[in-house]
Amino acid sequence: MIYKICTESEWAGAETQGAFTGSPVDLADGFIHFSTAEQVEETARRHFAGQTDLVLVTVDSDKLGDALKWEPSRGGALFPHLYGALPTDAVVSVSPLPLDEGGGHRFPETL
Repeated sequence: MIYKICTESEWAGAETQGAFTGSPVDLADGFIHFSTAEQVEETARRHFAGQTDLVLVTVDSDKLGDALKWEPSRGGALFPHLYGALPTDAVVSVSPLPLDEGGGHRFPETL
């Protein structure tokens, strides 16, 4: 499984269209950014601190085919990048990412 953090409204648009084409940063970079289970909490801290309108999209990476590439990013760690739209039928679940009392995001226990 891989994970995408996006806004509730971005994901609502994907559900309507049947595919997620990316957040503004994804569109600017030319691919959709994902994280592994080990990376996603740090991704939230670095790029989404304090945001309250977020969801965590859990994706079955096996359904993405050759469009999914593992590429080096922070400190040389490999991150999953999707070169194309994310079909909603590859999504396993969508969970809210509320803020906890300390201002960090509260992730699902099943992560």
